[in-house]
This record gives sequence, structure tokens and C-alpha cells, in this order.
Amino acid sequence: MYQRVILKLSGEALKGSGIFGIHPATVKNIATAIKEVYDMGVQIGIVIGAGNLWRGKTAEEFGMDRAQADYMGMVGTIMNGLALQDALESIDVHTRVMSSLPISSVAEPYIRRRAIRHMEKGRVVVFTGGTGSPFFSTDTAAALRAADLNADIILMAKNGIEGVFDKDPRKHQDAAMYKEVSQKEVMTKKLGVMDQTAASICHENKIDILVFNMSQLGNIKKAVLKEPIGTLVRWEDEWT
Repeated sequence: MYQRVILKLSGEALKGSGIFGIHPATVKNIATAIKEVYDMGVQIGIVIGAGNLWRGKTAEEFGMDRAQADYMGMVGTIMNGLALQDALESIDVHTRVMSSLPISSVAEPYIRRRAIRHMEKGRVVVFTGGTGSPFFSTDTAAALRAADLNADIILMAKNGIEGVFDKDPRKHQDAAMYKEVSQKEVMTKKLGVMDQTAASICHENKIDILVFNMSQLGNIKKAVLKEPIGTLVRWEDEWT
């Protein structure tokens, strides 16, 4: 099984059946799934989004300054991280929240060696604040953390989507899912797994990505155990 993973959670995963917000029961279910892996001794880092609270791109479309909108999204990830920490610690999972934005009252600053030490000591580390800079997505933050911390893989947990499809399965009934696809194919075919910056970081650092549906019970554990679920987006030596 994988020994050290970065789990990328979308903010939407925390809203349950609602349109926006944080649904405590849903967060508790996610925490319980993470505990399954934690109890196996896997070192876990979590990068979390904020789509359940704020969408910077939508705000930009309505005239808001892009940088300002992105900073608001980073603050949203901190809120989500604190909610997840509370749910994890309520079931005896030792957790630390680290932030790329200075907010020392509620989260530690991101320091690479400290993050590694937390993981080696058996603590789940929730990375918030994105990259700390506007114009970058939380996908890029996940790629950076995976490279920085020498993670075995990025587990990209999707909300209700089984893997990577040749077209949007929510719009096309004949959409076909890939079992395995190269990072080059993801970019050239615009399959929408992650943005170009994140994909470039993964390529340069030889990081594979597993895209899977986290809504199905037990899938995080299956992903860690390398069972055949979702879509493996594999690193490749040649990419021009």
C-alpha cells in the first residue's frame, strides 16, 4: 500500500446535499473514512478546497478583482480545514492544520520540515490557504505539497464522479471512463483533471494521480491499498 499520500478534497465534498456550506454529518463521514487509512499507519496530508463556501472565478465574472476573490477562497479553505480537524479529533485522529496564509491563532504556518515531522509522528496534516498566492488553484497546492513532502501519490477525491471520462458524464450518457491515462493525454484532450500548472508540477516530479469517487464508502481505503478503482493518471518520461 502507499505509505505517504496527499488527499485532495474538494470543498463541495463537505456540503452534503446542500447547495453551499459545511454539513457536519457529511464532514464526520469523511473523517471516519480517513480514520480507516490512518489506523493502517499511512501518513496522510490533506489539501482542501473551498468551493462549498466561495468561488473566486464566479466572483471575477461579476467584476470582482481576481486577487481579492482568490484570497477570499483561501480563507474559505481554512474554515473547511478547521471543520475537518474538529471531526477527525472527535474520533481520536491526531490532526494539525497548517496554512500558507498567516493565521497563527487557529493554524500553524506551513513549514516543510515541521509538516514532515507531524506526519512521521502519526498526525494527519490538513493543508489550507492554497498556495498562499492568488491565481493558483488548490490543485496546484496539492501538487506542490506532494512534491515538497515526497508523497507516493495524489489521491484526488471527487464528489460523486467515479474517475476521468472522455467527456462530462453529467452531460453525456455515453461518456466512457478511463482506467488509466497519461498526464499528456489529460492535457492534450483537456479532460479537466487539474489545471496546467498542477499537471506540470506532477510531471516534473514524477507524481501519479488517482482520481476516484469518495462518495462511495470504503473508497479512500481501497485507493491506499492500490485496489482497482477510479482512474490512474500516470506520470510519463516523455512529454513534449
